[in-house]
Amino acid sequence: MKGLEETLDKRRYNSENAKRDIIEKAMTIFSQKGYNQVSVQEISKASGYSKGHIYYHFENKEKLFVFLAQNSMQDWYKKWMMKEPFYPTATEKLYGMAQHVLYNYQTPLLKGGQELASNPASSLESVKALHELAIIPMGVYRAILQEGVEKGEFEDGNINEWTTLLGTWLGGLCQLTNTQELHNLESLFNQAVTIFLASIKRRI
Repeated sequence: MKGLEETLDKRRYNSENAKRDIIEKAMTIFSQKGYNQVSVQEISKASGYSKGHIYYHFENKEKLFVFLAQNSMQDWYKKWMMKEPFYPTATEKLYGMAQHVLYNYQTPLLKGGQELASNPASSLESVKALHELAIIPMGVYRAILQEGVEKGEFEDGNINEWTTLLGTWLGGLCQLTNTQELHNLESLFNQAVTIFLASIKRRI
């Protein structure tokens, strides 16, 4: 019985190693080539595991990419949560968030995600999963705005509308990262927050 348990543990351990290796190699290849130009065969060759191993862990290439994109967004969130304690007020958090968005928009999977979302062959489920990744940053924006209202920094207002406006504004500015150096955009992102704050700050 003990021998059987050890064999099962070893198989489970090897399976976990295989999944980790597949994820690492897929991340590298998707980051370098985007989504459309990558095949499961290529990931198989790079990882050293058969296509069967890959399909054991991920239903198809789409599901693998979506998994990686979700992990990437979780990393975005974790990075912010490490920074947040250094901003004691909601106002400071908004300025900090603007810079966080600026320097973390151009993720390695950005091109691939855009390709998957615009590919007519992509499943609606996968496209929806990618769009739902926006829930995480929007939730952070909402939390900051809610904190500002509760602590008296901001006027009482429609936080859902503010969240949408802030997300849309920062998202629009992020398009400039395709053509300009990030450090040259810092003041513009800060100015956007200053203008936004002018409409919600509590008047004394």
